[in-house]
Amino acid sequence: KMITGFLTPSAGTALVEGFDVRRAPLEVKSRVGYLPEGAPLYGEMTPAALLRFVAELRGLSGSKLKSRTDDVVERLQLENVYNRPIDTLSKGFKRRVGLAQAILLDPDILILDEPTDGLDPNQKHQVRDLLSSMAGDKVIVISTHILEEVPAICTRAIVIAKGRVLADESPADLQARSIYHRAVGLTLSSEIAGKAEGIISALPSVRVVEHEASVNGHTRLIALPETGQDPLDAVRDTLSSAGIEVSEIFRERGRLDDVFRQMTTASRGGV
Repeated sequence: KMITGFLTPSAGTALVEGFDVRRAPLEVKSRVGYLPEGAPLYGEMTPAALLRFVAELRGLSGSKLKSRTDDVVERLQLENVYNRPIDTLSKGFKRRVGLAQAILLDPDILILDEPTDGLDPNQKHQVRDLLSSMAGDKVIVISTHILEEVPAICTRAIVIAKGRVLADESPADLQARSIYHRAVGLTLSSEIAGKAEGIISALPSVRVVEHEASVNGHTRLIALPETGQDPLDAVRDTLSSAGIEVSEIFRERGRLDDVFRQMTTASRGGV
């Protein structure tokens, strides 16, 4: 909110493309597209009216206004709701209208707060593709608690708690901090899950085996590795030698929710 000009810093400042957010707020705002959380919109307006309103406020008119509006409507597939009051739209469509106004002027910088909140899986995929297609020539900053979005979209991840930066690295490096990094997941018949667990637990490269789920006669086990170990081959070969059939086996990259919880819990404890 301070970067986008909604709040004035009580101390310090920030620079956006060399412009101070306190001394040159209009220069900053002209370079930034902003999607706030909840995307507050004028409910009585239609998406057509809102986009025209935002475009004209930003000095867009004539053929350029039409060209940019047509582009964002097509990208976010708003044609079927374009002339309906925003108040009548689903949460997902409201979010897409909010994103449309943020990218309308093709800004150099996008700041997006929970851009996929309320979207169904197909809409999420569409928005991820859209952001990825724009990332080559823009700075896109996403604030999200939907951690599945981080490896799906981002090339850099920053974890912040209580105003402190706890991590600033790639999503893959963050995932590598998880206790589930290189863990082996497998699904097999519940009748032989106990036997499989005993065999896997005895492997030197496995620290512990967790029961994650049992559904319709099948059980999901997760074999957590000893530090620095990668037990996939050992688990697969040992079960095969024992004649235990597995319907699914995979290696985990790591779980960001696990890493986030560890970091922020430690932060609250003063560590």
